[in-house]
Amino acid sequence: MEVVVAKQQKAKKQINLFYCSECEELALKVAASSDAIQLQSINWRSFDDGFPNLFINNAHDIRGQHVAFLASFSSPSVIFEQISVIFALPKLFIASFTLVLPFFPTGSFERVEEEGDVATAFTLARILSMIPKSRGGPTSVVIYDIHALQERFYFGDDVLPCFETGIPLLLQRLRQLPDADNITIAFPDDGAWKRFHKLLLNFPMVVCAKVREGDKRIVRIKEGNPEGRHVVIVDDLVQSGGTLRECQKVLAAHGAAKVSAYVTHAVFPKQSYVRFTHSNSAGPADQFAYFWITDSCPQTVKAINQQPPFEVLSLAGSIADALQI
Repeated sequence: MEVVVAKQQKAKKQINLFYCSECEELALKVAASSDAIQLQSINWRSFDDGFPNLFINNAHDIRGQHVAFLASFSSPSVIFEQISVIFALPKLFIASFTLVLPFFPTGSFERVEEEGDVATAFTLARILSMIPKSRGGPTSVVIYDIHALQERFYFGDDVLPCFETGIPLLLQRLRQLPDADNITIAFPDDGAWKRFHKLLLNFPMVVCAKVREGDKRIVRIKEGNPEGRHVVIVDDLVQSGGTLRECQKVLAAHGAAKVSAYVTHAVFPKQSYVRFTHSNSAGPADQFAYFWITDSCPQTVKAINQQPPFEVLSLAGSIADALQI
C-alpha cells in the first residue's frame, strides 16, 4: 500500500518584537501582518539631566524566546538610547536576537576621499558589530537597501548582516498601474544602475549622468529613450531631491509621457519633500505622477502625510518575513 507522507510546513518562529517610539506605527503593521509576532514594550524615559532612563518590560518572560528590536536611527540624539536597549536585550537569556534597522543612516558616508575624512558608515557598522551574542549565537542585523553593497564588509564576524530590498514593493505597485505595459525604469547615475538594474531586467531602462559644463554639473541622458513612456526613476534614498528634480526635467524634455520616482529611504532633511508636492509645483509638466517611498524613515512618513504625489509602500510584510529567516 502506498504511503503518502504529507510535508509539514515549517513552523513559524514566535517573535517578541520590541520597538523604538518612532517605529510604533510600523511595529503595529508588522505585528498585524503575522500571527507569529507579539509586540513588547519599553519605557522610554529620561533623567532630569537628559540621559536615558530605560526599562524593558516583561524581561523575565522573554527568556528562552526569539526577540527582535525595530530601530530608527533618525538622528544622533536617539541612537544612544536605542543602542543601550540593543546591547541589553541579548543578555536576557533569549533564544535569538534580530535587529531590524530599515535605514542605515550613515551609509552614504562610506569612503575617504581625502586625508581627514571620517567614514561614519564604518563607525556605525563597528558599533553594531559589538552587539553581544544571545544564547542562540550572533545577532542578525536586517537592513534595507544599504547605500553601497561593499558596506557589508564593514561589519565584523560577530553579527550576521541580512540585506533586504524594497524593490518587490515597487514591482507590485507598478503591476497595478493602468499603464503597467508602458513603464521604463530610469536611474539617476551609474551607481543606482549597478545597485538595482538586475532586479528590474523586465523593463526598458534609461541611465542618466551628471556632466560638468563650466562651473555647473548638469544631468544628461547617458543611454536609453524615454519618449512616450511612463518613466520611473529608481534610487536607494533621497536627501534634498535636487538630482531627482533635474532627472525629471531632462526626461520630460526628451518626451517622457509621465515621470514618477521610487526611493526606499525618504530622508528629506529640513522638509525638502515640499518641493515635490503638487501644491508647490509650477504645473502638470513640473510634477511627478507618483513618488513612492517606504516607511523606513517614520518621521518623514508622518510629515508627508500622503500628500500627492507621495504614496507609502510599507515594509511591514517584508520585515515580518525577514524575522523568519
